[in-house]
Amino acid sequence: MTVTVAVLGVALAAAAVVFLLSALRTLPDPIDVTGQERALVGWLTRRPRLRRFVRDRLDRRTAGGLALTVALLALFVVALITGLVLDMIDHAGGLASLDDDVAAWGAAHADSGAVRLFLVLTGLGDTVVVVAALVVTGLVDYLGHRRVDVLVFLGVVIVGDKLVVNGLKEIVDRARPEVLQLVGWEGPSFPSGHAAAAAAVWPAVALVLTRGRRRIVRAGAAAGAALIAFAVAASRAVLGVHWLTDVVTGLVIGYGWFVVCAVLFGGRAQRLGDPASRSPLGVGPSGS
Repeated sequence: MTVTVAVLGVALAAAAVVFLLSALRTLPDPIDVTGQERALVGWLTRRPRLRRFVRDRLDRRTAGGLALTVALLALFVVALITGLVLDMIDHAGGLASLDDDVAAWGAAHADSGAVRLFLVLTGLGDTVVVVAALVVTGLVDYLGHRRVDVLVFLGVVIVGDKLVVNGLKEIVDRARPEVLQLVGWEGPSFPSGHAAAAAAVWPAVALVLTRGRRRIVRAGAAAGAALIAFAVAASRAVLGVHWLTDVVTGLVIGYGWFVVCAVLFGGRAQRLGDPASRSPLGVGPSGS
């Protein structure tokens, strides 16, 4: 019971934070910040010097434009955090100092009921499940809007996530925790593929399915996506198949990749400098 409460508590706390971020108009929306972007552009237009400084990044005729700049910044942040975590692992400090304790605690306290629940939760990060979710989401959107770009967006989300995660697994080649492992596994430990897939895919599903809906609806979908991602991540650590640092890095990589894809395809900002109203995901001035 204690383990179950801990896992669900972490997931619910993350969902509550994301819901507040999405619901409050004064804060950035984790899956759709088109409104905040327009406010930023308006703020810049009232400051000529700053406007001139960023003009090239806001000019859709330049290669990349603002969207590419934001995407590169997101990639830099993900790479920085991943590097910091790897440094912690090398020196057994920081977050990595909790790895052994979390793995041992989960294996020692998970009863049969908790294990059954965690197997369901961890399944939400399985490749078969997330791909099926993307296929269904893509079909629903295509039948309603006939936009191929959305299908490409969803495909890039999962393919890119898998390439990054599996590449890191081979490079780092970290061993799994030496505790009682309550579920099967394949390949190296770092980072958690399940956590990364859940963090990338479920926000993408929420973004596409709630496009054009009221902000409170988008907030609920964003919170649901966060709930799933954190529940998957926590379940992997508690089941003894991943270190705490594995799942944290998986979440960062997965969500970071989602942000990159969403920015470049127009879900959160604009498509490679094009006006937001022309974004292939249809999020324009009326969609926020």
